[in-house]
Amino acid sequence: MRMKRRQVLGLLGAASMGPVMAPAVANPGYDVQPWGAKQAVPVGDLVDLEGQHWSLPDLRGRVVLLNFWAGWCEPCRAEMPALQTLAARESQRMVVLAINLKESFDAIARFVQATGLMLPVVRDVQGELAKAWGIRIYPSTVLIDTEGQVRGIVRGALDWAGPEGERLWRPLLQPQGARKR
Repeated sequence: MRMKRRQVLGLLGAASMGPVMAPAVANPGYDVQPWGAKQAVPVGDLVDLEGQHWSLPDLRGRVVLLNFWAGWCEPCRAEMPALQTLAARESQRMVVLAINLKESFDAIARFVQATGLMLPVVRDVQGELAKAWGIRIYPSTVLIDTEGQVRGIVRGALDWAGPEGERLWRPLLQPQGARKR
């Protein structure tokens, strides 16, 4: 049986992450990579499928999650409903941008329609955004606090709307000085 490139990449990505959403604490299916204090933050104007412009400096005051995903990635598709639930529940304090890797507008539109996805979706046509953020595993989610500071990158899928996800995003609501005490 001949596999398509996307299927192979999806299997390799899933295999490299171990069991996704595993209940075991020792291997939760994701890891958090810290963002170095001296690492540059990629800036730029992000435009979603609706034509709305998103800029990180304009989003200060709210937590921002940049979720890098692809339609061929099963763990990406599996965590999307939880991201949408979280974004709807925390809409006053948080923005979740779904950044799609290298898929056509039509493929993304079909996915959005089939799943009822309401998150803003940004196309990363050439993979330049993923490269700028150092993303090599899908899904990956960049965690940005209310002051616009990148705190880390979550590599792998998890339940963002549940307690596991809340442990990662809730501290981003506190001012930086409050976290250091």
